Amino acid sequence: MSTDKPPLGRRLVAEALGSFFLFATVIGSGIMAAALAQGNDAVALIGNTAATGAILFVLITALGPISGAQMNPAVSLVAASRREIGWGDAGAYIVAQLVGGILGMLAAHAMFDLPLLQYSDKVRSGGGQWLSEGIATFGLVLTIWGTAKFRPKAVPASVALYITAAYWFTASTSFANPAITVARSLTDSFSGIAPGDAPGFIVVQLIGAGLAALAVRAMFDHPVGDEAMPLR
Repeated sequence: MSTDKPPLGRRLVAEALGSFFLFATVIGSGIMAAALAQGNDAVALIGNTAATGAILFVLITALGPISGAQMNPAVSLVAASRREIGWGDAGAYIVAQLVGGILGMLAAHAMFDLPLLQYSDKVRSGGGQWLSEGIATFGLVLTIWGTAKFRPKAVPASVALYITAAYWFTASTSFANPAITVARSLTDSFSGIAPGDAPGFIVVQLIGAGLAALAVRAMFDHPVGDEAMPLR
């Protein structure tokens, strides 16, 4: 575990700001895309996907050296389980992610002159949706730690590309993040989820993250042969 991390306060600011811009982008680009697509959900999803992938690359590149740019309670809990951050720090990260992210959601509503407080009526429930979220979160955690071990400089691109792909190969459009699930239950827009469906998503996201943590330990926490070393 690193002993030269920035002070916790700086890391919390990074997590809050990162979550603010990530959530504002996911929700705001969904609002913009739906308005411009004129009822074509495929076109709207392309716009939503492109903006989300782009902002992830930027935020992880800019804020990763400070806090790891986790912006996701599932990722923070896995990091704590691996003793990369303390459990207390993980709890503080999660609060910062939720507060910053909800402010980002409110900012998206304000920018598009929508009511600040609203609830989604978009149903996202059932076995296919839950399986999608478990798989999406599993893959995200695997992507982060696998890339960090073998190609650490490629983490921003890997995460951005993974989420871009997962928007399309999962039935749920890959929330893969408990905090953004909460925020998306508070927007009645393209990216929303009905509040009653959010707990199911969060449960399977945490299960997916836990299983991925076990897979990371099994695959990446051991010395590898020369043939598996990263290219330099």
